Amino acid sequence: MATRTVQADAAVLGHTGRPMPVFADPGPLEVHGPARIVAVCNQKGGVGKTTTTINLGAALAEQGRRVLLVDFDPQGALSVGLGIRPHDIDATVYNLLMERGTTAHDVLTKTQVHGMDLMPSNIDLSGAEVQLVHEVGREYVLGSALEPVVADYDVIMIDCQPSLGLLTINALACAQGVVIPLECEYFAMRGVALLMETIDKVSRRLNPKLEIDGLLATMYDSRTLHTREVLANIVNGFGDKVFHTVINRTVRFPDATVAGEPITRFDSGSMGASSYRELAKEVLERWRQAGDGHEG
Repeated sequence: MATRTVQADAAVLGHTGRPMPVFADPGPLEVHGPARIVAVCNQKGGVGKTTTTINLGAALAEQGRRVLLVDFDPQGALSVGLGIRPHDIDATVYNLLMERGTTAHDVLTKTQVHGMDLMPSNIDLSGAEVQLVHEVGREYVLGSALEPVVADYDVIMIDCQPSLGLLTINALACAQGVVIPLECEYFAMRGVALLMETIDKVSRRLNPKLEIDGLLATMYDSRTLHTREVLANIVNGFGDKVFHTVINRTVRFPDATVAGEPITRFDSGSMGASSYRELAKEVLERWRQAGDGHEG
């Protein structure tokens, strides 16, 4: 069985400028569920939320975790990135939220990744935000809808839309953790304070169990001074909340999206696939240290 020891060689600095730990492969789970719900969130678009949801989910599934991905963005990019044509789907997350007769099991779709399922979405979900405004307990609709399947999975990851509207609040209100992808460019830092304030408000008013699992630097290019400086600023600002694992910029991610597959399946030996596998081990280790039962 894999050791849980995490060692850091002081002579080996990672991209974040900190000693890079070596994360051991976690052991298999003897019992599955209930799931840890994780919101992948940032109100800025194009920072890698969907890419992270797909590929971290697939990497966790490779580690023997049962994973459910929830497409909570009306653009449906998560669904498309897994080879689903959103307009051909009979039941989506919108139906789950707004139609009393639709259950979570009605919306579940298998993916090509063993152990990873999907709840797809399409543009219909954009109407839910308006309709939910008048609902009693409107912040908890998603959590109530997911409750019947929480016991079936180890991890539920919600791909949030690039806004801090009612849909994103729903995701935060039912999550135990938040993963925040941050593009390594100057404007990515703007707005993070507002996101942190929103997470803090949700934690205080709606969901005391909510915590930040980590900030993930994405689209990193070590050849440019700009991205190195931005990453250093992120680490200076948020310290240990920043994951050691950094996701490099590569054309293989959009290629994998076009193919409708995670990078771990599309190009298993690529740097991108390796990075998300490392991230999965780091995330599981953080959950273990936090006393969560999903690390194995």
